[in-house]
Amino acid sequence: MTGFHLLPNFTEDPESLVRKARIHFNSPQRTRSEVDPASLVPSTSNAMAQKTLREYSAPSATQVLQGPTVEVGIENFEIKTGLITMVQASPFCGKPNEDANAHLQPFLELCSTFTIRGANEDAVRLRLFPFSLLGKAKQWFYANGEQINTWGKCSEAFLKKFFPLGKTNALCGRISSFQQAAAESIPEAWERLQEYILACPH
Repeated sequence: MTGFHLLPNFTEDPESLVRKARIHFNSPQRTRSEVDPASLVPSTSNAMAQKTLREYSAPSATQVLQGPTVEVGIENFEIKTGLITMVQASPFCGKPNEDANAHLQPFLELCSTFTIRGANEDAVRLRLFPFSLLGKAKQWFYANGEQINTWGKCSEAFLKKFFPLGKTNALCGRISSFQQAAAESIPEAWERLQEYILACPH
């Protein structure tokens, strides 16, 4: 062909170029190394693609368990640091050797020594109670927040969970079969019976 300046890469067999390009494109090496992985991800997923595996596996604050929603009364209230410190002085951990009933008695005694303006008594107890718990007992409280949203429900569920059934049955047996001892006066016998009654969860 005269009168034309052909390009240096001109070939008379264009099909061979197509075959070479097809082999090069389908080769495993190009698929792995030359194709940009980001181009395979939809544009709407770019933000997700940029997250690391650690970011996906890390817990979110929305997953943290919270306590029950407390009906505080007329207005919200503040619990002083001193009260929290006093409650934390004798924590209940939920261990088998601990007495749930004995834990509630001093807690209720402390709560009866003060009032918070604008808040009902049960709301104060429910708000303050988790500060008296540790370990297994505290985990139980936050895991059951929706079911123990009143002080009555909370205290009843707490005793059922942590007061051993065997001890309850033993105390009930002592009460039902109670007898005055031979060398025991009536006031002494009555005092002993009262101890059994107070120790038994109800």
